[in-house]
Amino acid sequence: MRVAIVKLSAMGDIIHAMAALQFMKKYDPELEIDWVVEEVFAPLLMHNPHVNNILPVNLKGLKKDAKQIFSEIKKVKRYAKNEYDLVIDAQGLVKSAIVAKILGRSVGFDKASIRESIAAYLYNNSFAIPYEKNVIERNLSLMMQAVGANERIVDLQHKEAFLFFDEADKAKAASFVKNDVKNIVYILGSSWESKVYPAEKLIEVIGHMEGNHLLVWGSDTEKERAAYISQRTEAISMPKLTLNELKALIASSDLVIGGDSGPTHMAWALNRPSITLFGPTPAERNTLVTQINKVIDCGKKIDPHHLDRQDMCIEKIAPEKIISLAKELLS
Repeated sequence: MRVAIVKLSAMGDIIHAMAALQFMKKYDPELEIDWVVEEVFAPLLMHNPHVNNILPVNLKGLKKDAKQIFSEIKKVKRYAKNEYDLVIDAQGLVKSAIVAKILGRSVGFDKASIRESIAAYLYNNSFAIPYEKNVIERNLSLMMQAVGANERIVDLQHKEAFLFFDEADKAKAASFVKNDVKNIVYILGSSWESKVYPAEKLIEVIGHMEGNHLLVWGSDTEKERAAYISQRTEAISMPKLTLNELKALIASSDLVIGGDSGPTHMAWALNRPSITLFGPTPAERNTLVTQINKVIDCGKKIDPHHLDRQDMCIEKIAPEKIISLAKELLS
């Protein structure tokens, strides 16, 4: 069976959906799986043995140039010539449903299970999977049901690491990692500023832990934050990394600390210890806790249907909580 998965963005959402691939292939090793993704996130899927073809699009570019829609539709129609037996829209948006519709016989979440309910009317078949359910389990349930697989073969607590990189990326990461101390990676950014832990409190965390402290950034604002922290601690502000280099760095780390963001979720995907700090998003929905992947939230109930981007409750997380949990994981 030839399958196309449509999961365009964002980084964390793509990573969460990728967890299903190994179980789909376990169910049917003959599945041929292509993935439609925003080109900026395409490197997340590179070197993945479970993905046959990465099909990039640039729908984000339509915000700057609406005329680009014609070239993007032409591109998707070209992908449709692959004659897919099944197209799975794991995004649940109108734009992703349209892409899936162009590609072929499509399935997705039903209208009660997604924010943009009109998208469900574009599918040939849909599945009821509550929106409040954990996003990793939601994606996995949709994708497994879509190919007719039994979800009982799924064991997320014992999954194989599913982000991949090459030797050059591994060598780049190795140049920053030390063998005689613990390597702790800090993720300094996220899609919302309210998901980012305050720099002053992170300085306190770093000051109370021994190790090789590496500050990862992706934007100019985050770079400035990294410089501010490195000037006041022994932490090292990393150069800007490609997504493949970042995968390799996190795979080499002893602990990753960061907010609810794609780079932090890489640690879970790579089976590396992590502490994810949650503010205005619900921890129970946005990640899975394991023996080595822990969460600390701001202590309030978050409604996934009504998120407040201005809620800075992440600032209430005490550095002492992070320090204590980090030392426990590093031991």
